[in-house]
Amino acid sequence: MSQEPARPTFSHLPADKQARVLNAALAEFADQGYHQASLNRLVARAGIAKGSLYQYFPNKEGIFRHIFQLALKLVRQTLVEVKETTAQEDFFTRLEKSLQAGVRFLQTHPRIYSLYLKIQFDRQTPCRQEFLATVRRHAGEYFGSLISRARTRGELRPGISEPAALFLLDAVFDRFLQAAAVPALDVTFNLHQAPEEIIQRRIRELIDLLREGLAA
Repeated sequence: MSQEPARPTFSHLPADKQARVLNAALAEFADQGYHQASLNRLVARAGIAKGSLYQYFPNKEGIFRHIFQLALKLVRQTLVEVKETTAQEDFFTRLEKSLQAGVRFLQTHPRIYSLYLKIQFDRQTPCRQEFLATVRRHAGEYFGSLISRARTRGELRPGISEPAALFLLDAVFDRFLQAAAVPALDVTFNLHQAPEEIIQRRIRELIDLLREGLAA
């Protein structure tokens, strides 16, 4: 059911108190998942009364939705920055720098990525279908814009199916980041805690394969 995730009272709080509540919520949901997350632990982390929490959010799902929206906004800001700073680069360089940015993001914001994985793998998470569809849609829009520019520049092989190319890029990027974040999901690259030069080499290997299949 659609609802406002945060009440107006939350936006009126001092910025440091908002950050404290949001950081506590992100930590709880990312570490425990939605159903195991405890509002008692959350308010203890945030240093607020439980009653105050319900002045800021309608319920547990409202807090969860608000955290997801903030995480998605941060991801989108990262993608916009990459797209703008690589606007003059060729398609495959843009892909390489996009994947590098993705790795930096999960290293800088491990709990945001952990939250995404919890949503992805826990079928009982509220709003799961909506959230996952939103993530995939934004990924499709991002890769679609890169493909469109590459077509205009004649960088792609004629006749390539755009839906297939979008699916391929989304799948490769998503699996690479999963492997970088979760050792159990990486049975080939051994990316977890690998030196930076190894991670960069693996990224280049993937981009080289994509270039061989897609480049004009």
